[in-house]
Amino acid sequence: MPRMRGFPTTRYSIVTASASDNADVRRPAFDALVTAYWKPVFKYVRVKWQASPDEAADLTQAFFLRAFEKDFFGAFDAHQARFRTYLRTCLDGFVANARKAEGRLKRGGHLQIIQLAVDAAERELQRLAPNAIDDVDAYFHREWLRTLFATAIARFREHCAARDRARRFTIFERYDLPEDEECRPTYAELAVALGLAVTDVTNELAAARREFRRLVLNVLREQCASDEEFHAEARAFMRSAP
Repeated sequence: MPRMRGFPTTRYSIVTASASDNADVRRPAFDALVTAYWKPVFKYVRVKWQASPDEAADLTQAFFLRAFEKDFFGAFDAHQARFRTYLRTCLDGFVANARKAEGRLKRGGHLQIIQLAVDAAERELQRLAPNAIDDVDAYFHREWLRTLFATAIARFREHCAARDRARRFTIFERYDLPEDEECRPTYAELAVALGLAVTDVTNELAAARREFRRLVLNVLREQCASDEEFHAEARAFMRSAP
């Protein structure tokens, strides 16, 4: 994996923007934050708090609504913890209090800060045998990474489509993204399927990986509140040094 030497430090952060005093800045940033974290939050509540799918959905909606109203994330200090750790601490406190105040979260009510694809999230959770998950903190981290990569993949698809590089994304998708390793084609098979030389496949794949890595880092940077937090996160999950 290439090193991160020279990576720009001045980047937009949805974490810091979500605490802005300017409503035009705060709301879209907070919406982006919810998009990045709602699925890990939903699954975490299902596993750690043993909530039903309906209750977990209500708690997820209510948590983010309360976080927006009370500016939970405005108190975050990047020097004290990583944002996902801080968010999970806020979440645990919120769920504990909600459980004490039984009946205050009414199912199917007005708590709609974002449309949640709960059914899809639940299917993903069930594939992992939730009762067998013994480290919920590590599970939350993995689900956050899964969502981060999904965001980067969507951006890469749009990036390729806008630049007439659909073939590059197709090669990347078919070779690097299959969940089942047995479904991964060889370079030669991809070349035949797409009417290319094998060298064209390898060159396109190498370029795709460089572009995708850049987009992953961009998404990661947006979800960090400081350059220090970003570098720590990048070292941890890209295994590269700044």
